[in-house]
Amino acid sequence: MGKPTGFLEYNRELPSKRPVQERRKDYKEFVNLYEPEQLNKQAARCMNCGIPFCHHGCPLGNVIPEFNDAVYRKAWQDAYDILITTNNFPEFTGRICPAPCETSCVLGINQPAVAIEEIEKHIIEIAFEKGFVKAKQPNIRTGKKIAVVGSGPAGLAAAAQLNSAGHTVTVFERDDAPGGLLRYGIPDFKLEKWIIDRRISLLELEGVVFRCNSNVGVDIRIDELTRDFHAIILCGGSTIPRDLTVPGRELKGTYFAMDFLKQQNQRVRGVTVLEEDIFAMGKNVIVIGGGDTGSDCVGTSNRHAAKTITQFELLPQPPKERTAYMPWPTYPMVMKTTSSHEEGVERQWAMATKEFIGDENGNLKALKIVQLDWKMADDGRPAKFVEVPGTEETIPCELALLAMGFVHPQHEGLVNELGLELDERGNVRAAEKSYQTNIKKIFVAGDMRRGQSLVVWAISEGRECARKVDEFLMGSSLLETKDHSLIGVTY
Repeated sequence: MGKPTGFLEYNRELPSKRPVQERRKDYKEFVNLYEPEQLNKQAARCMNCGIPFCHHGCPLGNVIPEFNDAVYRKAWQDAYDILITTNNFPEFTGRICPAPCETSCVLGINQPAVAIEEIEKHIIEIAFEKGFVKAKQPNIRTGKKIAVVGSGPAGLAAAAQLNSAGHTVTVFERDDAPGGLLRYGIPDFKLEKWIIDRRISLLELEGVVFRCNSNVGVDIRIDELTRDFHAIILCGGSTIPRDLTVPGRELKGTYFAMDFLKQQNQRVRGVTVLEEDIFAMGKNVIVIGGGDTGSDCVGTSNRHAAKTITQFELLPQPPKERTAYMPWPTYPMVMKTTSSHEEGVERQWAMATKEFIGDENGNLKALKIVQLDWKMADDGRPAKFVEVPGTEETIPCELALLAMGFVHPQHEGLVNELGLELDERGNVRAAEKSYQTNIKKIFVAGDMRRGQSLVVWAISEGRECARKVDEFLMGSSLLETKDHSLIGVTY
C-alpha cells in the first residue's frame, strides 16, 4: 500500500456537515467534501492486510484496497478505472450505502474502519470534475433488443451492462423520470436528483432509451414487449408496503411512509402533487418503524417544521457495539444514529401501536401505545414479546407514518398477467444462478426477486442478471462477474 503505517498514524475522520439549524431549512445535501490532505490521510489508513475482507463485505465485490492505494498516490484515473469495473454508479452508493464493506474492514477489528464509502464518493466526483467519465458507445451492435421494466438501481445497472455488451436496451418507467427509488424514495438531502440526471444523460448518450410515463400492463400492452423484445428484465422493486392493521387505521392522518416521501421529492422537483397533500408542519408526528425509511421521514418532518417527532421501533434497542453474537466480519445489528436523528427526534424502542384514535371528523388525533418485553433467543436475537402490564398510554398524534418495510412486489397487473411464479414470500421466483423466471425470455432482478434490500444489492443484482441475459442471447458473455473474472482485465 501507499503508506504501510498509515493506519497507525491517522485516525478515522469523516467530512464536516452543514450545521443542523441551517440544513433543516432546505433539501440540499449537507455533507461536505474532504480537503485534499484529509482524503490522502483517510486513504492511507487502508492496511496491507493479507485477506481484504472488504471485498466480500461489498455486494458488488469492489476492489477496495487497490482504489484506496490509487487515491493515496493521487492517481485519479487509476482510482476511477478500478472503481468503475465493479460499480456502475459509485455516485449513488458513495452517498446512500450503509457500507457493509466497512463492517468487514480488517482495521475495524480494533480500530474505526477505513472510510471506504466517503473515499468512493470522492473518487467518482473527482473523476467527473477531471473529465474521466465519458459516454462510451459499444463498437458493435448485436441486433438483440432488451426491455428493462423499472428504472431503479437494478434496472439502470442491467441496462448499462447490456448496452455495453452491444444490445439495444429500452427502459420502461411508470413515473415521469427515471430513477425509481433513487428519485422518488430517497430524500434530496441525501441524494440530490441532478446526480441521477447526470448519470441518465450519460446512459442516453451511450444508447440506452428511456420511456417514462410508461406503465407496462396499463399504458403498454404486455404482449407488445414479449413480441418486440428478445429478452425482458423485470426490475420493478418491492413496492407493496407492510401495513398496520389495528383499529383506526382508516383515519385521515395515517399514511404509508413512501407516500409522504414521494410527495416531498415531487415538490422539490417541481412536479405537481396530484394526491391530497401530506404535510408535517405544526403536527405531532409519529414514525412507526426504525429503519432507513423511517429515518428519512424524520429528516423530512424536521424540514416541514413538525411540532414534535417521535420514532417507534417494535424491537428492543440494539447494543452500541458488536456482541458475541455479531462477530467480525459479519454485518452487526448495532445502534445506528443517522444524520436525520441528529436533527431532532425522540426515539423509543420495544413499543407497539394498539390503536389510532380520531376526532369527530375522522382525523387522527392520538395513538394508543404499549411497551413490550422481549425474550431473546439463544443467538441473541429478539424472539418473542409480551405487553408490559400497566404501560398502555395515549399520546397526541396528528400524523402517523408507517415505515415498516415492504412485503413483496406488486402482483396486480404485470406479474399476474404474465403468470409468473412467486416464491413463499411473494417475490417473483427465479433460478438462483440464471435470474430466469418460469417464462424463458423473462428475467427478474433486484428487490422484485430477492425482496426488500439495499441499493448496492440492487446494483449487484442488475449486473449479475445482465450477464445471464447476455449468455442467454449470445451463448456466452464477456461481462464481468462479481468475482472479477472478466477476461483481459487486470488491476
